[in-house]
Amino acid sequence: MLISLLKDKDPRIRMAVANVLGWIGDIRAVEPLIDLLRDQDEQVRCEAVASLGRIEDPRTVEPIIGMLKDKEPKVRAYAAHALAKKRIHVPWNR
Repeated sequence: MLISLLKDKDPRIRMAVANVLGWIGDIRAVEPLIDLLRDQDEQVRCEAVASLGRIEDPRTVEPIIGMLKDKEPKVRAYAAHALAKKRIHVPWNR
């Protein structure tokens, strides 16, 4: 039920659901959260990145690294923080 709300038209709903899924840590949420990284709303992308940072699953690392190149500085900052929490080192020239 919660995962289906990631497609709600209201960005506040998508953001809240992403947050909850990250705290729950259910690996079934990984792929839907990765899909949310392409959301038009900056805040939704931030929350998706943060939530992926909280879920212990190796599939989360590469998508978070990819968000280091997001057009919005805030999203990039969230990605860097998520990687730091996972203790992932990314070379600057990547």
